[in-house]
Amino acid sequence: MLIFGHRFIGSENFYHTQNIDAIDNTPSNSTIYLDFSEDNLEIIEHCKTNEISLALGVEDIRELIYASSLGASFILVQKELASTAMRIANNYLFDAKILVHIEDEDEIEELAILGVDGVIFSTAIIKTNS
Repeated sequence: MLIFGHRFIGSENFYHTQNIDAIDNTPSNSTIYLDFSEDNLEIIEHCKTNEISLALGVEDIRELIYASSLGASFILVQKELASTAMRIANNYLFDAKILVHIEDEDEIEELAILGVDGVIFSTAIIKTNS
């Protein structure tokens, strides 16, 4: 299981950006985080074209499918969608890893039992400015 942002497990950070220019303010080889939205399609396409690792937050199965098709490396889902997302990802052999945003480390065990690829704490998502 991948764990991002835990206080004693080193991991990469994800950089939440608002526009393409903000990507320039992130370290090289960063993973860019965006919520899936049509408004973000230009940034998503920029990441795909420039081979920038992308994490997309999704709210439903339709967005999950879009995120995979758009080349996301990581797809962040809410805990309620985790089991279904993992079944779909395994069935369709997604390249993306399914991550669940958590606030408490006690949630790790439950998500490990569900077979989720990983978890992410909010401390692993850094907001950037342009």
